[in-house]
Amino acid sequence: MKNGMIQGAEHGMIHGMDISSMDEVVKCGGKFYDGGQEKGLLEILTSYGVNYIRLRLWLDPCSGDGKPYGAGGNDLEVTVKLAKQVKEAGLRYLLDFQYSDFWADPGKQIKPKAWKDYGEKELEAAVYAYTRDTLLTLKEHGCLPDMVQVGNEITNGMLWPEGKKPAYDQIVRFVNAGIRGVREVGKSIPVMLHLDHGNDQEMYQDWFDNYLKRGGEDFEVIGMSYYPVWNGNIQGLVDNMNMLAVRYGKPMVVVEVSQPFTLEDYAEYEGLAQEQRKGYAAKPSLARELEYPATAEGQCAFMERLIREVAAVKDGLGMGYFYWEPAWLPVKGSGWATPESLEYMNDPGPCGNEWANQALFDYNGNALPALGAIAGR
Repeated sequence: MKNGMIQGAEHGMIHGMDISSMDEVVKCGGKFYDGGQEKGLLEILTSYGVNYIRLRLWLDPCSGDGKPYGAGGNDLEVTVKLAKQVKEAGLRYLLDFQYSDFWADPGKQIKPKAWKDYGEKELEAAVYAYTRDTLLTLKEHGCLPDMVQVGNEITNGMLWPEGKKPAYDQIVRFVNAGIRGVREVGKSIPVMLHLDHGNDQEMYQDWFDNYLKRGGEDFEVIGMSYYPVWNGNIQGLVDNMNMLAVRYGKPMVVVEVSQPFTLEDYAEYEGLAQEQRKGYAAKPSLARELEYPATAEGQCAFMERLIREVAAVKDGLGMGYFYWEPAWLPVKGSGWATPESLEYMNDPGPCGNEWANQALFDYNGNALPALGAIAGR
């Protein structure tokens, strides 16, 4: 598959948003406004030039007795509902297979409950069958994804402990199974492999070198997370993307990115006791070192710079970006976890919304100026 076929001259740069929590936020009473007028989230996003959506997918985000894990509850049923809305709005979407019942990232890659006793061979077969069958279901509903992510932030592997870094042979085995599942249903669907810390050149080179030399299946896109609150100035991302362009020649997408617009707390919106809420991840102590200030103007300037820098990556290999959870409003009832999911993750908690001050809407659901950066306003 040629790079030009992926990017597509008819589509241009990806201006993407991960809105996986949208259904839950709306159910909990969240509303969105642009210029004081209430509108649907997708209507607002498309009016600003958003052309791609990202949706995460978990296997069974509920406890054994059916209590939800929260954070959108993004199982296949929820994903079909969201994907249909995305397609009806004329947008493309990226499906993010996390191969877990809840959050998968460099700090945790917990096997689904249904797979917890599987060995390596059984896990490989399960990844292939689950990927294939999920895509067949989406195809039946007329909402096959336009790009597929095999694993989420698999920097340290997937399906632990069997696929935990440095067990690269097992990691490659599981990733290959996912890629084969994608190819079985849609040979032309681009496959993305996604790591975190988008500024870490050494880590990216080590990971992809190991993947390729150990027989990793071909794929089309390198995805990376870049959060300035944790990953430093944007130049580190730019330098890494240019290194990757030269070394691997693959198109790249900054598939998770955000920038805080305020450091004001939003406890009153959540309606939780202080001991029940984790509070925001982009705290003042972390935000002091930000290249762009945690203000609406700083967020807008950051987005303008990000778009400009990604478009300028060597050989035109910067495909675009996906802003992570721009619409996760701090409404009562929508948080990053529930007591049941804390037990699944063996996490001390507490729960609550960690993300609202990094959204592209203020706490009342009003569109922020950074959305205008996408449309060049």
